[in-house]
Amino acid sequence: MEYQQIKYEVEDRILTITLNRPERMNAYTEVMRAELVDAFDHADADDEVRAIIVTGAGRAFCAGMDLGEGGATFDYTSVPQDEHRDGGGLIALRMYRCTKPIIAAINGAAVGIGLTMTLPMDIRIAANNAKMGIVFARRGIVVDACSSWFLPRVVGISKALDWAMTGRVFTAQEAFESGLVSQLVEPDQVIPAARAIASEIARYSAPVSVALIRQLMWSMLGASHPMEAHRIESKGFHYLGQRPDADEGINAFLEKREPHFTMSPTRDMPDFYPWTTEPPFKG
Repeated sequence: MEYQQIKYEVEDRILTITLNRPERMNAYTEVMRAELVDAFDHADADDEVRAIIVTGAGRAFCAGMDLGEGGATFDYTSVPQDEHRDGGGLIALRMYRCTKPIIAAINGAAVGIGLTMTLPMDIRIAANNAKMGIVFARRGIVVDACSSWFLPRVVGISKALDWAMTGRVFTAQEAFESGLVSQLVEPDQVIPAARAIASEIARYSAPVSVALIRQLMWSMLGASHPMEAHRIESKGFHYLGQRPDADEGINAFLEKREPHFTMSPTRDMPDFYPWTTEPPFKG
């Protein structure tokens, strides 16, 4: 796919996906949705990609849905109700399945889907002057991008309901204090801060380990008992403990050198992965 509304750039085993409609504050469109899903497909298939950063071009991260169609923007009557799929949800589900860690570099305003699309990402870094909002109730619609599942898990149910029901715009400082973002930095330091974390992962962490840990953390948020985590973690230790990356990781530590891991998520995932499956869509 030739991208029109995003940029896809790989450097030093780090993929940077840039939402690229700066003249519209990177407002979301269905073209952008298709391109993002395709980009994550490519990233998962590329063993040279060890970590992913998502950011925005210009002064905004993403100002939300492009409202150029006015009041008809959310009119989906051309599609039967039981067949309609929320575009933000399709992005969120694709990110959820991703085997690479995803870092949101929120360089400016992140509103509506511009914020909810970051919830399935693993780490969020924000410019200290960024404004954010879960504004759907003020537009007469409901939250999107599976955020009724992700948001309470990230910030707790009370804060999630506060933001979602009021639809108010809030500061990066409030987002930081609520645990939505892990770092606040000066606007020109958002990408360097994100790349510092991505580089740590790319240089020192085994890709298969990272892929399995990412899926463990997210999937166990919905587990009914810690025994579910124990079962899968035990299988993971049994599988990886006899593989070359475990040998390399230990030897690199003992020899005080940078590791050279050879296993990859495209070839070497265990046969018990994935341990969860996406239920069929029934409307």
